[in-house]
Amino acid sequence: MNCEVCNLKELDVEHFEMREVLRCILHTIVFHKALGLVRPRDVDSEIFEITYVQCGDSEVEKKIEEKIDQFISWVEKHPNKKSQICLSFFEVKNKQATWFTNKVERLYWEQWHINLNVAQHLKVHSNKSHHSKVVVGPGENIMEERSVRQAALEASLHEVLFQIIKFVNEKKDHIPPIPSLEGVSFPYEITIPSSSDSSFGMDMFKRMLQTGHPTMLS
Repeated sequence: MNCEVCNLKELDVEHFEMREVLRCILHTIVFHKALGLVRPRDVDSEIFEITYVQCGDSEVEKKIEEKIDQFISWVEKHPNKKSQICLSFFEVKNKQATWFTNKVERLYWEQWHINLNVAQHLKVHSNKSHHSKVVVGPGENIMEERSVRQAALEASLHEVLFQIIKFVNEKKDHIPPIPSLEGVSFPYEITIPSSSDSSFGMDMFKRMLQTGHPTMLS
């Protein structure tokens, strides 16, 4: 089985934008892998002029929110690092039973790499009056600069969403038969960087070895 990989365009985001950016991307991908047993729900982004679609399933929403929380915690502990989330779809196969275990194998058939470059928090310093604070940023008109930068991010996020749709429409031959498992989408997992300082790529390689999946190397 071939594993198709889509490496999404890297986005430059500020800390407060991470959650909404990841919601847009993750829900869009999962919705396009829905199996039909869904109640689509249009969602207007809280900070962007973007509307995306959710599956309308509470378990999917809970899983995505939990992973976003974990990712944000990782970013806060590892500043100044480029960050990546991997959303993988897989088939579940039962390997031959041994004396001690009946091993379950995950055969990955599609992976999405979401790449973020997270800017540092702006520092707040007291000015001479002690009665007010000013935000010190790279320029005098920091709010205007932030507005321009956020507009650029919104345009880039639109590009990423179109990249997802293009990939979904063009790459179909690798999709396996619809599973008999319950659920609104194909089985999937969302992987964030490890809490250690090891690289994300090494973490994924270890996961591959643990699940006995060879096709990710192709």
